[in-house]
Amino acid sequence: MTHTNDLATRRSNAIPRGIATATPFFVQHAENAEVWDVDGRRLIDFASGIAVLNTGHRHPQVMAAVQQQLLLYTHVASQVIGYEPYIALAERLNALVPVRGPAKSILFTTGSEAVENAIKIARAATGRPTVIAFGGAFHGRTLFALALTGKAIPYKHGIGPLPGDVYRVPFPVSHRDITVDDSLTVLQSLFKTDAPPDRIAAIIIEPVQGEGGFNPAPRELMVVLRKLCDEHGIVLIVDEIQSGFARTGKLFALEHHGIQADLMVMAKSLAGGLPLSAVTGTASLMDAPMPGALGGTYGGPPLSCAAALAVFDVIEKEKLCERANFLGARARAKLEQFSVMKNLHPIGNIRGFGAMLGFDRVVAHGSREVVVDGSKKITTRAHELGLVLLGCGTQSEAIRLLFPLTASEATVDEGMSILEEALRIGQ
Repeated sequence: MTHTNDLATRRSNAIPRGIATATPFFVQHAENAEVWDVDGRRLIDFASGIAVLNTGHRHPQVMAAVQQQLLLYTHVASQVIGYEPYIALAERLNALVPVRGPAKSILFTTGSEAVENAIKIARAATGRPTVIAFGGAFHGRTLFALALTGKAIPYKHGIGPLPGDVYRVPFPVSHRDITVDDSLTVLQSLFKTDAPPDRIAAIIIEPVQGEGGFNPAPRELMVVLRKLCDEHGIVLIVDEIQSGFARTGKLFALEHHGIQADLMVMAKSLAGGLPLSAVTGTASLMDAPMPGALGGTYGGPPLSCAAALAVFDVIEKEKLCERANFLGARARAKLEQFSVMKNLHPIGNIRGFGAMLGFDRVVAHGSREVVVDGSKKITTRAHELGLVLLGCGTQSEAIRLLFPLTASEATVDEGMSILEEALRIGQ
């Protein structure tokens, strides 16, 4: 048996099928945008651990910060003994996150945990129970976050009942002919029939949907949501878990829309590969829950806080917002070329900001109609050729590009060449 086959057998015997793995690989070591598996095979990483590694695998500055913190202490629990890295990171977030200030921040470990606590904060601040989310959203797998998530299979199959007082509005997607007016019509209908505004604690939205298909929210929708939330005293929660930290060419995707959130939830690339999440919001809202109502044993772990402070330094020093736009434009140009090449499987609906790019397998060149479950064949072939690539979309029709923003042009070009080969008809 090879190392891979041995580990695959052990994994099957030891780990439940409920946790799926997108690729057949087992990592041995990684560097920036490259991964080597246990059989010594080199892979180009266009997944970044599901958008966790905007600063790449093992960025030297992030690793140095973690090693320095490791020599001091690894855990005391912020609810038992305070520590400066937690405070310093909260100060950094408060200064940079586009929420209505003055701001405060609280730290957790996972994105789902941040979402759950943002809902708790909104409910405590408003005294209202109801939350509105969007079709195709992904906000996590814990119970209330799962109720907000807008994709049934596989996330909700056989699991329930889920928490109530959650209503859903269609997310505008131009290539599906769902307009902003369609979304707002449903929202106004909810206000009149099932969820009057004086019962709504929060509206939660991703400025660029992640698992739902890498669909950017139209600016018009974000502006109207901000106005409606102000009009009715509703908390606007923006989920930047996948889109944050320079991925879209701005530090946060919300900055493309010129508005501010009341609460923002973050995770993934915040700590450069270590577990960390955050909720940052208007101070008066953040202070609504009573002492002890928020927290968690591992919330804001010291090693992760040190890593996150280094991540912010790297983003600024290496100009990763500009880098995202540069690399994203390079990759988008390749996708546009692929979309008209008759020897490749048809692709279309190319979309996204910066280096957060998605596209669909479509039924014919020039068509907007997607191939249901069309991403699997392409991602599987890409894996065989040495490119780590992920699908997404409510119909598993989309493919997303998430290479590290620190990747070299040569590595990105190599990955795009492998993608072209994976798209080739007959492969």
